[in-house]
Amino acid sequence: MVGVRRGQSPPWIVSDDLWERIEPLLPVVPRRPRNPGRKRVPDRQVLCGILFVLHTGIQWEFLPQELGFGSGMTCWRRLRDWNEAGVWSRLHELLLAELHAAGRLDWDRAVIDTSHVRAARRGPKSGPSPVDRARPGSKHHVLTDGGGIPLAVLLTGGNRNDVTGLEPLLDAVPNVRGRRGRPRRRPTTVYADRGYDHDKYRRRLRARGITPRIARRGEPHGSGLGTVRWVVERTIAWYHGMKRLRIRWERRDDIHEAFLGLATCIICYRHVQRFC
Repeated sequence: MVGVRRGQSPPWIVSDDLWERIEPLLPVVPRRPRNPGRKRVPDRQVLCGILFVLHTGIQWEFLPQELGFGSGMTCWRRLRDWNEAGVWSRLHELLLAELHAAGRLDWDRAVIDTSHVRAARRGPKSGPSPVDRARPGSKHHVLTDGGGIPLAVLLTGGNRNDVTGLEPLLDAVPNVRGRRGRPRRRPTTVYADRGYDHDKYRRRLRARGITPRIARRGEPHGSGLGTVRWVVERTIAWYHGMKRLRIRWERRDDIHEAFLGLATCIICYRHVQRFC
């Protein structure tokens, strides 16, 4: 179970401040004709149930009914529908705009890294693990700003090379508003470890107007892991602190990506609470 400090609300309880941002983004549900039957569980309660599963890692069918969050299948359907409606991507863009307006996004440097997670079931965007080819796995590709705020996250198979996620991650960064002028979406410099040591991708970054700072195999890295690139390691630890993301339990890739998108919003919202 997730530990909760004294005087703090559990992380699956949706605050009024967060709900004010999420509620306008949810798809409108058509009114049902008057007939006997179960009433629709309120969206806010269902979101609490989804966050409960995300933070504790509990299986959907074991979601405690006494919490009042609805059944596990209700939460699963709502998570699927909201992800298909683009709720998490729009919320992420909204939170980044708030941070950008407050001057809390470091566009001078971005940091990229990848983490491997075991997949309990084979499915789309899973593949043989690099350390045990008999077991499937997936990779989380994460791009953060210089302070560790996630700009984009992607899911691929565990057998994919880390560098293949570089350009898709940059393409996935949303147009971040919040200040006068054109929206911002391109960092000035990208830092990466030796897993991204390919001259072809250095040329592609320069063609985008981005300076690559990628460690070369067999040579010391000028930035130093503890100087710049540690922030993305910390962000990955934040993702994996949400127990549902430590192992990919879902066969369907879109459900795991929905959890990743929601987790990205939660991490960004924590920064908004702290800085804005």
